[in-house]
Amino acid sequence: VGVKESHQMTIFRIIAAILHLGNLEIQGERDGEACSVSSEDEHLSSFCSLLGVEHSQMQHWLCHRK
Repeated sequence: VGVKESHQMTIFRIIAAILHLGNLEIQGERDGEACSVSSEDEHLSSFCSLLGVEHSQMQHWLCHRK
């Protein structure tokens, strides 16, 4: 397709992160008014390492709207 190898690896990393995000287990709390993500979820860890984001920040902002 004419995409450089370095760009291919970046694209693959982003796609892999999105697939891990889809496997994340989010637990509902307080009759659906709140949610949480386990800090030990392996998919969250993989997602964060692939994209280079902080684990605790991603865990927090996946469950808060503001």
